[in-house]
Amino acid sequence: MRWSKASGAERISRQKTAFRLLVSTSVLLLLSGLLLRGAPSEKQVSIYSRRANYSLPVMDHSGQEYVGLLETLEPLGSVNARSNGAKWKFSYNGMDSEFVNGKKRARINGRDWDLPANFVLENGRGLVPLSSLSTLLPQFLGGAVAFHENSRRLFVGDVAVHFTAQVNKSATPALVMNFTSPVNPSISTEPGRLKMVFTHEPLVPPGSQTLTFDNKAIPSATYSENNGTAEVDVSGSVPLFASFSNDGKTITISAAAQASGQQGAQAPAASIAASASAAAAKPAPSRYFAVVDASHGGDERGAALTDQISEKDVTLAFARRLRTELETRGMPTLLLRDGDNSLSLDQRANLTNSTHPAIYISVHATSQGSGVRLYTAMVPNIGQGRGPFLDWDTAQSAFLSASQKAESSVAAEFGRRQVAVRMLGAPLRPLNNVIAAAIAIEVSPSADGVSSFMLPAYQELVSASVATGIGATRAALEAGR
Repeated sequence: MRWSKASGAERISRQKTAFRLLVSTSVLLLLSGLLLRGAPSEKQVSIYSRRANYSLPVMDHSGQEYVGLLETLEPLGSVNARSNGAKWKFSYNGMDSEFVNGKKRARINGRDWDLPANFVLENGRGLVPLSSLSTLLPQFLGGAVAFHENSRRLFVGDVAVHFTAQVNKSATPALVMNFTSPVNPSISTEPGRLKMVFTHEPLVPPGSQTLTFDNKAIPSATYSENNGTAEVDVSGSVPLFASFSNDGKTITISAAAQASGQQGAQAPAASIAASASAAAAKPAPSRYFAVVDASHGGDERGAALTDQISEKDVTLAFARRLRTELETRGMPTLLLRDGDNSLSLDQRANLTNSTHPAIYISVHATSQGSGVRLYTAMVPNIGQGRGPFLDWDTAQSAFLSASQKAESSVAAEFGRRQVAVRMLGAPLRPLNNVIAAAIAIEVSPSADGVSSFMLPAYQELVSASVATGIGATRAALEAGR
């Protein structure tokens, strides 16, 4: 290669290019550092009711927090919305209302109503100030709600779960917590601390948010709320572990057992998920990262979305597209049903468990509502299993925390793409029977109607969102296998 003497202008141009590369590299390194430290959690509001417990993304507009009104009320009743220019007309259980983009004044059931900030109409979605929920929702629901605005937790009716906590006086101290309804928190431990995070349960604090016990091993516990979740932190001078009983209504926290072969040394603290995983047989290596399951099939058509379109056809189309999106991102994927064949729920779980994937994704479709619903299992009770075997109906217990992390990551990706999304817990089979992270996705039509299910652009939007969200938690999912 021959080199020629550069002119002054060429040297200046090269210097500018080098400077731009240096700045770009510095920015990339800074962003990489931020990503390694972890991005801040997406804002969400959790809503608890007798009918459903669910979470919704919270958006910022002009310094105010907003939430979708249709998405807020859809799990609670029959909803319908349409926009006409700046006006957004919304109906809940036959009660009509009208909102105007950029205006505080709304009309609900024939009466004027003022919002604390302007109504926002964005891509056909009606957004109301988050702070308005405590006064706005009773207008539609006809009953009182309690809104913990600082932590973004809203209670519809008398749904609160209460608890008591007491350290027993036995030789081996244990903190016994009794709840008024079954609970299934995500549990993690670190030296001197056991943390329980309640995402789907309407847990409320006891008389005092800080509980003290006359015990050196377990001196105190603290209740707190933040970003749609409740948390109980138990402090201990020894490593702690949690066990469940009484159909999920009792959690007992005690000192971890001593490690064998270590003279008097305590075993490392471990979450209930890790404990249950250890009880299961060690999974064999597998070349599949994900299992995608198109619901229904064969004689089981699923929902009749139109006279011509069945749910089984839509789920297969989305599942195939999702497999492509996952594999394009380097995540090998098995499609349980790649044709019009039928599989029982037990067969779906058995096939998935025999493959030992990092995550199982079930795909559903509905003609009702808009956007996407994400589900994780609602396990009735975390049992201890029978010897080396896990109970079939609670096999998901050890992986529920990983499932909820994947669900949150996928929800955040839909939020970034301005797709309405809700996160719910449900006793949905075969999620409960899967020994891997497991989520279910229920897709609703876009603004183009049910025909949008078969549009490649809409299939790509949904599938790419899911694949990107799953990819963001890939390392954690791989580690949990």
